[in-house]
Amino acid sequence: MSLMALGLFVFELPTLTPSDLARRSDWRHARSPRIGTTDAHQYTGPGEDTISLTGTAMAELQAGEASLDQLRDMAATGDGWTLIDGTGRVYGAWVITGIQEKRSAFFGDGKARRIDFTIDLLAVDAGPRHSPAGRA
Repeated sequence: MSLMALGLFVFELPTLTPSDLARRSDWRHARSPRIGTTDAHQYTGPGEDTISLTGTAMAELQAGEASLDQLRDMAATGDGWTLIDGTGRVYGAWVITGIQEKRSAFFGDGKARRIDFTIDLLAVDAGPRHSPAGRA
């Protein structure tokens, strides 16, 4: 069973299993100063939508190093990849904007037993966002 898929990359036990997903959605509001009162604000549309996936890959259970290399190759294309979670929810197209890894607990040959990772994603289409009641 997969936890999530980004394009053809499946997050599951043999590859990478994120332990946390943090999502931030922004909406833009323009400000206009006014004399003698508070600034006026006008809604100008949706801003950035980002997701950070964090987790740990253990060498005995996962191909963390190879999986991160595969994700780096995907990021280097600049393409948007469809993100789908394990329940079947489609989040739309996302690009990989960053991958961070920290290696520790090394084997005698220098290979890391543990790789902590963070993968940053940015929405590049109008994926699902909750609309105000009564709006499409």
